Amino acid sequence: MNIHRNILCGRNYEYYSEDPLISGKMAAAMSRGVQSHKNRGVTIKHFACNNQETNRFNNNSILTERTLREIYLKGFQIAIKEGAPKAVMTSYNLINGIHSSARRDLNIDVLRCEFQFDGLIMSDWYGAPIKFNISYHPDQICSDNIKAGNNLQNEGLKKHFDNLMEALKAGKVKREDLLESASIIYETIEKLNQ
Repeated sequence: MNIHRNILCGRNYEYYSEDPLISGKMAAAMSRGVQSHKNRGVTIKHFACNNQETNRFNNNSILTERTLREIYLKGFQIAIKEGAPKAVMTSYNLINGIHSSARRDLNIDVLRCEFQFDGLIMSDWYGAPIKFNISYHPDQICSDNIKAGNNLQNEGLKKHFDNLMEALKAGKVKREDLLESASIIYETIEKLNQ
């Protein structure tokens, strides 16, 4: 779902277009096609503003809300409303200084409420790029991701578990938050098994 911005981008083969309308329509059609087969679900990624491969762990996309909505979110909106994918994966990059996975305004307010997305939201793999010793931004924090609407923390490292348990004990994350995330994972699995 990412927008073509540079012809030299190493992941252009994963992206549909430089135009959000074309991207959204193609992703919706692809989602409908794949999910027309029993027990199949589509994950659209990377939500949002992740359109470079080089130095992607250090990308902080600085943009206005208008740019965000007209260019970067529009394709996702179309794909979700017309294709009903089962999952959305957030991205490594920061958006205006905050990890996309920790942005409740995007994951809950936009995805869940505005776009009426009812599937699973997950972080990108290696949800902590510092593991590679190449990021100068702070790690994503698992408990922040859960509070911001992620249901699944990839890759589920021990430090993610430890962070969740510490946040639970400190009252930063409530048991209800974890139950809600688990129930969405369960519901997604149930929908795929129908």
